[in-house]
Amino acid sequence: MPTITKRELVIKITDRLGLKGVNITQQNVHEVVQSLIDEITESLAHGDNVVMRNFGAFEVREMKAKIGRNPKDPMKDVPIPARAAVKFKPGKEMKEKVATTLQVIRERNP
Repeated sequence: MPTITKRELVIKITDRLGLKGVNITQQNVHEVVQSLIDEITESLAHGDNVVMRNFGAFEVREMKAKIGRNPKDPMKDVPIPARAAVKFKPGKEMKEKVATTLQVIRERNP
């Protein structure tokens, strides 16, 4: 399954804006994308939720401490401490678009 990197995303955004007549460099787009990532990360690090309409919501949740198993020695318990984890909940528009891609996924992974 293909993966889109940040670099490829920057190129796609630059090309799409170019088709709309917006003259912007890949470096400028990269700075905007990186700034967006930095701001989301910083907000989450402060415990804030980040909501982007029609895209989704990021939130920090507490993962409780638990006991795991060592895969090399299943008889040994391994304590896993409590931690904060980022959860993403897709927005309605994203859910609807992604729901139509099942056939594409099946064709790529026969």
